[in-house]
Amino acid sequence: MPGLLRQLSTLGGCTRPIRLTGHRTEHHLDTTTGEIGPVLHHLDSTTLPAGQLLVRCNNRRTTRCPACAETYRRDTYHLITAGLRGGKGTPEQVSTHPRVFATFTAPGFGPVHNRPSGHPACRCGTTHPADDPALGTPLAPHSYDYEAAVLWNAHAGALWRRFSIYLRREIAKRAGLTQRAFRQYARVSFAKVAEYQRRGAVHFHAVIRLDGPDGSTTPPPAWATAELLTDAITSAARTARVSGPVLDGREHTFAFGRQLDVRTIRSADFAGGTELTDRAVAGYIAKYATKGAETATGTLDHRIRLLAELAHTDTTEHARRLVRTCWDLGARRGLGHLRLRAWAHMLGFRGHFSTKTRRYSTTLSTLRQARAEWQRLQAALARGEDAHAPAPPSTLVLARWDYAGNGLTRGEAWLTDLLHADRAEGETSR
Repeated sequence: MPGLLRQLSTLGGCTRPIRLTGHRTEHHLDTTTGEIGPVLHHLDSTTLPAGQLLVRCNNRRTTRCPACAETYRRDTYHLITAGLRGGKGTPEQVSTHPRVFATFTAPGFGPVHNRPSGHPACRCGTTHPADDPALGTPLAPHSYDYEAAVLWNAHAGALWRRFSIYLRREIAKRAGLTQRAFRQYARVSFAKVAEYQRRGAVHFHAVIRLDGPDGSTTPPPAWATAELLTDAITSAARTARVSGPVLDGREHTFAFGRQLDVRTIRSADFAGGTELTDRAVAGYIAKYATKGAETATGTLDHRIRLLAELAHTDTTEHARRLVRTCWDLGARRGLGHLRLRAWAHMLGFRGHFSTKTRRYSTTLSTLRQARAEWQRLQAALARGEDAHAPAPPSTLVLARWDYAGNGLTRGEAWLTDLLHADRAEGETSR
């Protein structure tokens, strides 16, 4: 039992771990002669208390694994914060660079139930509470443009790429530079996350920053201001267009919606007014990095192989129609590249939920490697080894792992709940 508790504690509360069978052996290797030396460490899954090696699922969705999603959220928070305040390998002077927080919405596909600001009631004449399931659903489902809504999601990633190209052009134009010359003076860095509105349409939240020519390590030129950046974003967002397919004689062209919100990000010490602080922005983006279509529209959080699977799910009628539209369009000739059936559970959106430019800040991989190294040192200390002892000059690793399933047994799940009861109580109170 103590051994099983120790093995489960390394999962950090993961409820859907991957189960592996196999072994791993580390040998000392003489790099001069090529001779394989004695065994340094050996791990066999049959000797583990659970009978198998358990590895965290690392799923980012809160509906699939809350513990792993929380780790993903915290990593995203540190990634965004590093690009706003410095740290994690990013210089602190980045906090002085012009940066804004921008929200890009989707166009309209038909009137939906909502809670309009400044108005007492929705168009339907009802004042909807915040948790009303009717919010985001069409006022007239028969006339709602489900086809355009699904295709918008499918082309949202391409539209963002087009916008990022136009943004650099607009900044260069305002600085009186050519696009080639612009690269010698400044660089645009950003980090964004996709969020689903209740109607099922994707929109983007992005931190956009102006750096010097070498990124975060160099200051931007004097003409690079938050006002210039805001003006360029507004113009690029209105100009960006992506051509879609022609279906039944109807040509689809996609652009961002009219609602565009661009606000300057202040430092963490800014206290007052309605301006955003870097901490607020990082927390906002990190929150949506762990959510998908299922949290906003009540649709699925996993892929479906047959449309009939919808009959056995508890989804809203609006979400069902969006999924069925993806399924129907996925069978149309000329739309195979959109893979609408494979991404029907995502309502057609197949892009990455969180993306960033290379020089914005650190990476999720770097943060994970640092955490893995820390866990390795802790494991060495638990075995009574010197965690700071120099590693062997060369190590040969022989390993083979086979997938054996995922999830916990009933007993393992019960023990996991006990191990992490304090964390669950803390999250509930928070």
